[in-house]
Amino acid sequence: MPDRLLAVLDRARSFGFLGPGDVQGHLDHASAFIEAWDGARAQPPRALLDLGAGGGVPGLALALAWPACRVVLLDASSRRCAFLQGALHELGLEATGAVAHGRAELLARDPVLAGAFDLVTARSFAPPGTTAECGVRFLAADGLLVVSEPPDPADVADRWPSDGLASLGLGAAEPLNAAGWHVVRIPLVSSCPEQYPRRDGVPAKRPLF
Repeated sequence: MPDRLLAVLDRARSFGFLGPGDVQGHLDHASAFIEAWDGARAQPPRALLDLGAGGGVPGLALALAWPACRVVLLDASSRRCAFLQGALHELGLEATGAVAHGRAELLARDPVLAGAFDLVTARSFAPPGTTAECGVRFLAADGLLVVSEPPDPADVADRWPSDGLASLGLGAAEPLNAAGWHVVRIPLVSSCPEQYPRRDGVPAKRPLF
């Protein structure tokens, strides 16, 4: 199965859905999300959502690592969504995997998706304030938001201020060096206020922090 996934990711890169660099490196990055989850929870997530799933990292890799987990790959691009749907079929993940096409701040209001996920992941989705606002409403009680960080991240308190996270119902961002990659792990500690996420486009245009 890893060889088949590598072939899928190689094709994703040829379409411009993955960044430059060795495809195996992109796949290795997905292990950081697994380590971040395993360091906080004893059991795999029952459901996860990958924000801006793009070419399938980490979403497809996580779906293979946790075969009983319901995985939703969210992306705003119809081309990327079509690719991801085909990838789920090719990898035999159609029973547990699904693709959600649309803007995160709109789909977060969908009653089927809101509050439905133990884990929300994001890799190269958006700056911190936008990512937190777009991802928080998808989280179930006691859920975790895990976000990849730059290779040399600035001070976490500057990128992920505690007061800004608290305004969304999120706890403090915990920086981790997971499998050699930088990520932050952020818990949902209280209900997200009803006004978040704001209407389409606003989280990116006017980030909370």
